[in-house]
Amino acid sequence: METKCNAGFRVESDLIGAREVPECALYGVQTLRGIENFEISKFHLNEYPAFIKGLAITKMAAARANHQLGLLTDEQAKAIEQACQEIIDGQHHEHFPVDMIQGGAGTTTNMNANEVIANRALEIMGHKRGEYQYCSPNDHVNCAQSTNDAYPCAIHIGMYFSHLRFVEHYKTLIASFRRKADEFANIIKMGRTQLEDAVPMTLGQTFSGFAAILTDEIKHLNEAADDFLTVNMGATAIGTGICAEPGYSEKCIKALRDITGWDIKIAEDLVGATSDTSCLVGYASALKRIAVKMNKICNDLRLLASGPRCGLGEFNLPAMQPGSSIMPGKVNPVIPEVMNQICYKVIGNELCVTMSGEAAQMELNAMEPVMAQCDFESVDLMINGFETLRTRCIDGITANVDRCTAHVHNSIGVVTALNPVIGYKNSTKIAKEALETGRSVYDLVLEHGILTKKDLDTILSPENMIKPVKLDIKPLK
Repeated sequence: METKCNAGFRVESDLIGAREVPECALYGVQTLRGIENFEISKFHLNEYPAFIKGLAITKMAAARANHQLGLLTDEQAKAIEQACQEIIDGQHHEHFPVDMIQGGAGTTTNMNANEVIANRALEIMGHKRGEYQYCSPNDHVNCAQSTNDAYPCAIHIGMYFSHLRFVEHYKTLIASFRRKADEFANIIKMGRTQLEDAVPMTLGQTFSGFAAILTDEIKHLNEAADDFLTVNMGATAIGTGICAEPGYSEKCIKALRDITGWDIKIAEDLVGATSDTSCLVGYASALKRIAVKMNKICNDLRLLASGPRCGLGEFNLPAMQPGSSIMPGKVNPVIPEVMNQICYKVIGNELCVTMSGEAAQMELNAMEPVMAQCDFESVDLMINGFETLRTRCIDGITANVDRCTAHVHNSIGVVTALNPVIGYKNSTKIAKEALETGRSVYDLVLEHGILTKKDLDTILSPENMIKPVKLDIKPLK
């Protein structure tokens, strides 16, 4: 995915040799090699703006610390900061074309950032791209850093930005379910366990339950995201801090806090932190918990809306598109279906992150690139899914009141509401006869003279069947 342009080339060299780099590219020779070496996936860095923002913030903080230590001139520090700010503001992202999945534990990505920032800083300083004697990707932008601390720090910052965006969309979806719960609060229906009739409830309680189980996950999600605020900047290669001056780590952390406004902390043990990717594992796990619940909800939506004539049909999902190329009139629940598939993908990504986290060896985990790709992708997929589910499905659901009421009247499960009053023996007798004859529980209770119609109606009133109540009613026999 090399930048295309017609402005010619400049020559840059590295350890392996000299190469021609497109003159219009802000990246340099090491990024070019990464582009060529890792034609792996369709997941490129420039598709993950939060990650690029994290890289720019990390480099800006390092530049501030190094300037305070006298390792960067005023001109270099100012130019690097300006270049980083432009990237934070969304500029130059097209110059980050490397594959997210790469060997080298993220070195290609780190050098992509170093080279883009260095070349943009050179332009700000009045020099040409590639004139690295004035501002070098390695000596200046990457000063006192290693890929092994700058890269994970950028992931942490990028993931925390993604988390804040995720929670916003997640809460909006939950609010949509709660609005439906209020709208359907007085519609009686049958609850079901193991796909069999259970006891009455309201349709509103169904949607309130959806909202509640999703709300429960916000706490776990926030706890997992808090781990991203602990970083290992100053660890350099393996956690010993080699090539960084005394005081650099503290100054860099302060700069990170000042730039982001977040309570960013340094890890207690930098050697341990440099090989530890458990925060990515933990966040993937938190996303998986949500995916499992979302999958259950979407399955319920499809089942409860099934029909239109031969299914449960308790409510109607908005008709979004024709459902068959051969069956006229068929409309499928395409929006819950796509959300189901997103959930499966997120669950699969969690397994990839878990296995990659387990693959750490010695003082580094070289598999962190695919872990980052999976976590960033899962967040993006879920956000897109939430918005699609909310706007194209949940907000437009309408209730089939008559169908819900008929299910209650015809259900054997309604006898459970009578059990505390008429006793288990009478309830069993009525339920058995209803099953054998196909008649309603309501009619049989009256026919056998077990309750008066007034008392029966009181017991089976919606407000008395959907919550604990104490009724002063005695059976006639």
